[in-house]
Amino acid sequence: MRAIAIAAVLFAAAPAFADAPATRATLVDTAKAPAGRLIVDGAAWRCEGTSCTASGGSAQPAPRACRRVVARIGKVSAFAYKGTELTAEELAVCNAD
Repeated sequence: MRAIAIAAVLFAAAPAFADAPATRATLVDTAKAPAGRLIVDGAAWRCEGTSCTASGGSAQPAPRACRRVVARIGKVSAFAYKGTELTAEELAVCNAD
């Protein structure tokens, strides 16, 4: 009976995991893209070509998260952190050296 209760809880929680806000970046250049998983502020980043996605991560404003990621994997042409998409102006600041 206990196994059924645990399975029911996990089944009910599955949509919550599927609906997690998107955290993603599009790299300008793949030269600094990580070959495997890269942890930045608790977010586990994985890149395939210029497309990177992440799960997890600390609670912080998207512009700050962008700067922290850019410092590790290079400039981005698009960035969203936990569902917050950066504007062109915010991307320019994020990518500033």
